[in-house]
Amino acid sequence: MSKTRYWELVHAAAVLLNDILGVKRGESIVVTADSLSDETVVEAITSVAHAQGAKVLEVWMPASPRGVGKQAEVVLPVEALSSLLSRVDVWVELNYQWLHGSTIYERATSENRKLRYMCMARMGVEQMIRLIGEVNLQLLRVFQDKLVELMRKARYIRMRSPAGTDVAFERDPSIPVINEKGEAFKPGTYMVPGQVGWVLAPEGVNGVIIFDWAISPPFEEPLREPIRVRVEKGVIRRIDGGKEARIFEKWLESFKIEEAYKLSYVCIGVHPRAKLTPNIVEAVRVWATAEWGIGVPPASLYAVGVSLDSSLWLDNVPVLEEGRVLVPELAEVVSALKAP
Repeated sequence: MSKTRYWELVHAAAVLLNDILGVKRGESIVVTADSLSDETVVEAITSVAHAQGAKVLEVWMPASPRGVGKQAEVVLPVEALSSLLSRVDVWVELNYQWLHGSTIYERATSENRKLRYMCMARMGVEQMIRLIGEVNLQLLRVFQDKLVELMRKARYIRMRSPAGTDVAFERDPSIPVINEKGEAFKPGTYMVPGQVGWVLAPEGVNGVIIFDWAISPPFEEPLREPIRVRVEKGVIRRIDGGKEARIFEKWLESFKIEEAYKLSYVCIGVHPRAKLTPNIVEAVRVWATAEWGIGVPPASLYAVGVSLDSSLWLDNVPVLEEGRVLVPELAEVVSALKAP
């Protein structure tokens, strides 16, 4: 990596710590990483945090050979790591085999009422620069707030894609709308900015979803051919496709519980700088991608399926058409947001 890119990485680290996490002098911050994480990103974040007066720890661990979430715990000291994270102000997770959804995460977030947890799993240098350092964060927040306001008012949602996705569901007004806009100033769980969406009501989603970019896990690389799933009342009932579809089907079967087949959330990517890469963290933030969460407790898995070029209707009013914004008020903000 050239020195110029390192400077851009340091700038992105400063944006993360100051503008997204609001880390204050004297606060304790733990950055976790595993043996597959990008060391340069870890060092940039911890160095900037230390220079700004935070009390910093790096915690490195082996990458789990079995997967993410609870599956990652097979090689980890669960009690010790849970205890540490239950006593700090900020936890930035850079693990490749992420701990989000693990026993460690559950204990830390339930026992530590002051914790600000930022999930940045699999974040590489280029992703850090593009998703954190190069975006107009204030304008992105304006756009997401305007879109989320429309989403909050809607009761009936329909989503389609050129590949064949066609699903519909009703939104439960009591369930908050997801708005990951990079404001992690209060205790809670946060993701990289550039996504909006819904936690799905039980038995809510019906239709067909085409995963035409990725399903992670079990696949580490983009799909070679699309996987088609039939969803009835929020549960995957049929999986069609080629060899990868069979692998995915057998992987879900291995958990031996129906919760593994349930859809838990859907988010739409709205990050103007995100690129379609094998890195799942960046791919799900590409403009108009749909990220479907697969598996809910007590399933010991957390997987995401990615569909491209989404169209969105809210109460039968078109809002996105294969990524093109159709609401004039939103379109004006998008033009400024996507400007060089």
